[in-house]
Amino acid sequence: MTRPVTTLTRLMATAAIAAGTLAGTAAQADVTLVMSSWLPPRHPIVVNAMKPWAREIADVTEGRVAVRVLAKPLGAPPAHYDMARDGVADITYGLHSFTTDDRFERSRIGQFSFIGDDAVSGSTAFWNVYTGMLDAEAEHEGTQLLGLFVHGPGVLHNNVRKIESVEDIEGLKIRTPGGYIADLMEDLGATTLFMSSGEVYEKLSRGVIDGVTFTYEALTAFNLTDDLQYTMRVPGGLYNTTWFLVMNGDKWAEISEVDQEAIMSISGEAFATRVGEAWNAADEAALEEIREAGIEIHDAPAPLLDQIRSRAATYEQQWADMIAEDGFDGTAALEAMRGQTGVAF
Repeated sequence: MTRPVTTLTRLMATAAIAAGTLAGTAAQADVTLVMSSWLPPRHPIVVNAMKPWAREIADVTEGRVAVRVLAKPLGAPPAHYDMARDGVADITYGLHSFTTDDRFERSRIGQFSFIGDDAVSGSTAFWNVYTGMLDAEAEHEGTQLLGLFVHGPGVLHNNVRKIESVEDIEGLKIRTPGGYIADLMEDLGATTLFMSSGEVYEKLSRGVIDGVTFTYEALTAFNLTDDLQYTMRVPGGLYNTTWFLVMNGDKWAEISEVDQEAIMSISGEAFATRVGEAWNAADEAALEEIREAGIEIHDAPAPLLDQIRSRAATYEQQWADMIAEDGFDGTAALEAMRGQTGVAF
């Protein structure tokens, strides 16, 4: 009769110890933050940038601040900035171009053509120039700006024909993420459609769209290789997308100054490098799968490249004139950004 009691006692003791350990872990965090993540859980940026950064916050704050990354997002991708600002989630990330108003007007600097050939130099330059010369914090009012970044050079993929002239672009139905590339593709003759990344597979496989403006890694991340035939690239990227990583302003104020400094030590430019490295590695891995799938990768011919460059210059000047009204020198900012990425326009 004693053995069952002894076994039960041991089980109760083990449970008590486990409960005490969990309680102790929770008690160590003065502030627990919830991060809404909308990219697929296995996306390389989530696995190799977002989650490692979130875990490291606990390390640099000695457990006083903890971040819980949700398995499912709290809202649609375009809503994520407002979700952080309004306190629906404590931390979010997303694309500036998903927000259709003009609150991120100066972020457009990172979306232009010929910005950079890799995500590390592009992301660090974007952080440095946007925060340093273009007052990024003012455009992210209501939040604490933790990170800014871009992906690798954006390219044009389609399943209709090899793009060798502007005429080859005319009439194609192309998904874009909005922003500058939507304007540019329409100017080149395409019909553009906006949709989130997760919607592309269905639309492409059903023939609703003919192609996409995407990175290399997106083709494998969203299972698009079977439905595409051609990929056209340009030096420095046909376009890019600009991304934010932000925290609700009131939640940030709950964190001590010491821990704020610790968090920023792994954010900002350090985070730009981290996410850039993740994106570069993902692009390199994706290129192998793209070639194995038989997709033809080719460079834009010189005459087409000249036409893209001419149109890009027009959009850049319009943007520079627009932000000049608020006292910002867009031309100098673009020169600084390209100087840091090493791309000659």
